[in-house]
Amino acid sequence: VAGENFDQSPIRRTFKSKVLAHYPQNIEWNPFDQDAVNMLCMPKGLSFRTQADNRDPELHSFIITREDGSRTYGFVLTFYEEVTSKQICTAMQTLYQMHNAEQYSSVCASSSCSMDSLASSIDEGDATSLAKLQRYNSYDISRDTLYVSKCICLITPLPFMQACKKFLIQLYKAVTSQQPPPLPLESYIHNILYEVPLPPPGRSLKFYGVYEPIICQRPGPNELPLSDYPLREVFELLGLENLVQVFTCVLLEMQILLYSQ
Repeated sequence: VAGENFDQSPIRRTFKSKVLAHYPQNIEWNPFDQDAVNMLCMPKGLSFRTQADNRDPELHSFIITREDGSRTYGFVLTFYEEVTSKQICTAMQTLYQMHNAEQYSSVCASSSCSMDSLASSIDEGDATSLAKLQRYNSYDISRDTLYVSKCICLITPLPFMQACKKFLIQLYKAVTSQQPPPLPLESYIHNILYEVPLPPPGRSLKFYGVYEPIICQRPGPNELPLSDYPLREVFELLGLENLVQVFTCVLLEMQILLYSQ
């Protein structure tokens, strides 16, 4: 388990994640920082879901800044994959049994009763809450389907947000589609890693993803730096007044801290 969150139900806990594979193994100018990438891909750790939970894919980005000030950009698509390991499913059910036993004891303790006379001692409200606890806060290996979070990440020297987002979504669709894409998945990964070049400054580049073409544009020397992040989302998240205030603080060279869950 990643972090001390044992009071939460096992499905709501987070677990330690790890990098399963990365390609290529190493690049001289951009060595792979496994710990940093692992933490930034899954900042909250590995998480589980059941068929009753929302499992829509989510996309986020991160920046790795090195000692010399150089930056690399990561774009991550997180999705949920069905757990096929019987051992993991059994462990999850065991965690639930232990968790519910602790909750059972705490309800009993709060009602000042003994375990043998629980039914006769707890009042109707506690009995209702206990019934709800056992009904909703449970995992039945024979009834429920267990899913676990998984990420695919693309690390680039420039923040081509939209192009990376489109490529990852297409790759995810190819992984989850009943009908496989025209070529093996490895060929699409090899193509974007080794055959798609960075566009020259001031030029656009069109390359093919898995299903549809993708376009990315690099600003010229006299243009503003590349900012491929949608401003609409910033306005929706911060609101107009807050954004104007942040922009004012930037112009006044004040220190700014954005705090978020």
